[in-house]
Amino acid sequence: VGLESGGIHVTTFNSIMKCDVDVRKDLYGNIVMSGGTTMYPGISDRMQKEITALAPSSMKVKII
Repeated sequence: VGLESGGIHVTTFNSIMKCDVDVRKDLYGNIVMSGGTTMYPGISDRMQKEITALAPSSMKVKII
């Protein structure tokens, strides 16, 4: 198609950062992955690592 975009971790991070500051902690702590591609081995661990690298260090990231 010729289009480039960030990965799902970038999209997730950008979505959380657009939300009110008061709810970001809850959002980082409750990221739910669903759908067919989430069944790939290691995808949750990779998402955890990539979101943790982007998120503020004070945030606890939990991928469900």
